[in-house]
Amino acid sequence: MHQLVLESFCLVDLNWYSVFQSLSSFSGYHLSVFSILGGLLLLQGQRVSFAMQVEQFVDTFQQMILSIGEEASERLVSNSVFYISIGVNDYIHFYIRNISNVQNLYTPWNFNQFLASNMRQELKTLYNVKVRRMVVMGLPPIGCAPYYMWKYRSQNGECAEEVNSMIMESNFVMRYTVDKLNRELPGASIIYCDVFQSAMDILRNHQLYGFNETTDACCGLGRYKGWLPCISPEMACSDASGHLWWDQFHPTDAVNAILADNVWNGRHVDMCYPTNLETMLHS
Repeated sequence: MHQLVLESFCLVDLNWYSVFQSLSSFSGYHLSVFSILGGLLLLQGQRVSFAMQVEQFVDTFQQMILSIGEEASERLVSNSVFYISIGVNDYIHFYIRNISNVQNLYTPWNFNQFLASNMRQELKTLYNVKVRRMVVMGLPPIGCAPYYMWKYRSQNGECAEEVNSMIMESNFVMRYTVDKLNRELPGASIIYCDVFQSAMDILRNHQLYGFNETTDACCGLGRYKGWLPCISPEMACSDASGHLWWDQFHPTDAVNAILADNVWNGRHVDMCYPTNLETMLHS
C-alpha cells in the first residue's frame, strides 16, 4: 500500500495530540494516517474547525485524483486510517467559558446534540470521498485537569464533577452517533474510543501504572499548577514521567503512551468500540 502523510492536517499544539503520535509509531504496518484534530467550531480565528479541515481534505482528494488518477486515489484513501480527535477545545475555550453567552442558548445536552450533529455530517462527508476507516476519540475527563481543579476550588484533588458530567454526556452521544453511522454506511469501519474511561482507570490505579503525582501539573503556577500555564522551560519539574498532567490541560507523554496502547489493542483497558485499531486493520 502507498504511504502518504498530510502534515497540513496535523495541528500539533492541540490537546491530546501525543496519542496520535504514539499510534503513528507502531511498527509493522505501512499505513497512511490522516489526522483531524481540534474543535468542531471555529473560535475567533484561532483554530481550524473540523468542517474546514474536512473541506481541505476533500480539496486535497480532488488534487490527488488529478495527480495519480481516480482509482489509485480511492484505493489509497479507503485503505487509510483517519484519526479524529475533536471537541475538547469546544468545551475548554467555548462552552465552559460561556463565550457569546452560549450557555444561555444551549443546555449541556443540547450543546452535545449540536456537536454530535456536526460530527455526523462531517463523517458522512468523509465517507462520500471514499474514507472507510476512522478512529473517533471521545473526550477526556477535563474536570480532573489542574486548571479546573484550581478553578472549581478542589480541596483535596477532587475532580470538577460538573465539568466531567458534561463530558460523559457528550461521549455518550458521540458513541451513539458512531454506532448509528456504522449501521447506515455500507463498508464503513468507524471506531469510537472512550478516552474518559481509560484516563479514569489510570487516575484510579495510578500507582499500578507508575504515577505518583495525580493532581499537580509538571509545569505551571498556582494550586495544582493550574492557575497559570507553562510559559517557560524553567517552570517545569525535573521529571514528568511520574505526573499525570504536563500542564493545565494536557497529560504527560507517559499517559498518552498508555492511551495509545489501549487504542491499539486494549492492552490495559478495552476503550474502543466495537473493536480496537489492530483488529480493524486485520479485518
